Amino acid sequence: MKPGEEKHFLRRLLNAGIDAALPAKVVPPFLPKPPKGRTIVLGAGKASAAMAKAVEDNWPGTLEGLVVTRYGHAVGCSQIEIVEAAHPVPDENSEAAGRRVLALAKDAGADDLVLCLISGGGSALLSLPAPGLTLADKQVVNKALLASGAGITEMNTVRKHLSAIKGGRLAVAAFPARVVTLLISDVPGDDPAVIASGPTVADASSFAEAREIVTRYGIDPPRSVTAHLAAARDETPKPGDERLAGAVTRVVAAPMASLNAAADLARELGVTPVILGDAIEGEARDVGRAMAEDALAARTGGAPVVLLSGGETTVTVRGKGRGGRNSEFLAGLALGLGGAAGIFALAADTDGIDGSEDNAGAFVIPDTLQRALSKGIDVEALLAKNDVYSLFSGLGDLVVTGPTLTNVNDFRAILVTP
Repeated sequence: MKPGEEKHFLRRLLNAGIDAALPAKVVPPFLPKPPKGRTIVLGAGKASAAMAKAVEDNWPGTLEGLVVTRYGHAVGCSQIEIVEAAHPVPDENSEAAGRRVLALAKDAGADDLVLCLISGGGSALLSLPAPGLTLADKQVVNKALLASGAGITEMNTVRKHLSAIKGGRLAVAAFPARVVTLLISDVPGDDPAVIASGPTVADASSFAEAREIVTRYGIDPPRSVTAHLAAARDETPKPGDERLAGAVTRVVAAPMASLNAAADLARELGVTPVILGDAIEGEARDVGRAMAEDALAARTGGAPVVLLSGGETTVTVRGKGRGGRNSEFLAGLALGLGGAAGIFALAADTDGIDGSEDNAGAFVIPDTLQRALSKGIDVEALLAKNDVYSLFSGLGDLVVTGPTLTNVNDFRAILVTP
């Protein structure tokens, strides 16, 4: 490629990864046969409204149901009701949607099909507190978990045990109806029990594990939460539960497929792709520094190489700045590269929102640190107070896509040129 085209190349790879996971493409091949009775569509997640539209556009009969998505992610449907709620911390709409979805599941009969459309973000969007708990209780715990640096599996273990709908409870409520769940994965390993806290999947975790996670990360929950976790009266349905025996789960889109799509495009454009993995976890800034070493090592060849990776890093919040995990990853990467020539990078969340900001991610280019210095921007100081949004906004290097209506987790591409 010609000098100056590097950022465009990286953006094309991101677009290819997103396109490979669009609900209109991935949902139709997995639709089940219509039932004798009703088809009730229930769903939650950032991609769930677009998934519902894909069902409507390809379903031969009548539909009914309710899907909840993030504010700004709604897609118009004619038969399935779409509501919006808050993410990443649930709000009153999240609770109301959870209550209504659970009621619809309980109303299903043996001849009915409950078609569940689940994607990342569903944990917050479908938030019905367990008996004895309040929405305020869950909000406090969610905020603490998000700031703690806990991994997504750990966070969702806790969330399941504070919920009346997660951890398989939704599918149990629909029994004996046939339950088919279509999933767009945003978690490392594509574990259906982790995606959106697995509302239709048996849960192998326990109250004891949830208590240990809360203790390990120094979370001080409300007294009602502490008492609920200690009592452990209503454990989630476990593998082997006969009420879940007939439930079918299909992952229709996953991070690796999107990385493969980006790799195919890179090859077409004359760049050798190297996929580092689709399930990379860890503190975002530390992963960035580690990948800087990978990029520097890749400079030994004579041809351009692009290092591709996915997964879900974490951020331990120590300051009060703005920014998400992809921006923190890039700040760590830039510091690790130290202005090395010929290395360009993009990192973004495939749902179009990095954390809670208006950008999907950002770019790093060889002169990122130099330009920051010339503008009086202290990269280390901004990173220390979790204010990396200000860094990339100040440099004009934000990646803004708007809601993509899918979600297969983080997408990272590091271009290494000769």
